[in-house]
Amino acid sequence: MKTLSRRLILLAGAALAGLAIVPALAEEAAKPVDPAELLKPPALGDMALGADEGATKVTIVEYASATCPHCAAFHKDVWPKLKADYVDTKKIRFIFREFPLNDPALAAFMIARAAPKESYFPLIGVYFDTLQTWAQDPATGLLNIAKQAGFSQEKFDATLKDVNLAKGIMEIRDGGVKFGVKGTPTFFINGVPFEGEITYDAMKAEIDKQL
Repeated sequence: MKTLSRRLILLAGAALAGLAIVPALAEEAAKPVDPAELLKPPALGDMALGADEGATKVTIVEYASATCPHCAAFHKDVWPKLKADYVDTKKIRFIFREFPLNDPALAAFMIARAAPKESYFPLIGVYFDTLQTWAQDPATGLLNIAKQAGFSQEKFDATLKDVNLAKGIMEIRDGGVKFGVKGTPTFFINGVPFEGEITYDAMKAEIDKQL
């Protein structure tokens, strides 16, 4: 992937100061965690779909990066069926948490968080669907995507300078590291971790076992 253009670096410079993204520090694969601890919402709040909190026996938490091809593959090949069968029917609760692996991913998540709440998941979908395109020139690509969500040039620039927003997303990432997340995507189904490109059948088997 090409580096961020000079323009995007300058725009995001203030927000990203002191927040350099480095590889996650977990030395071992994620291990089962206490669901109650896992489900404590971060300061920015959780972005969730499906059943309301406490209304289902199964909650899935996904940690993903907007620039991760494996995350994009999951959202292309598995997510539509999972969403139709379990999320839209409110059989489960699905929580998406940001785990940016680089500056373009952090910038993308900042835009998604600054958009109207109903635009968050559609924007995440666009990031994954068009990853190979926008990631070639993140500054231009992200601006074009942001405009689809109603951003002006001024709002786009201001979002990428939002220090508190950047810190909030990095706190979510740091929380994932504490739960043993060392790469993306990582899923927790009621606290049980699944790493990498999980299949629909594997996910379905675990969900059905716990419903």
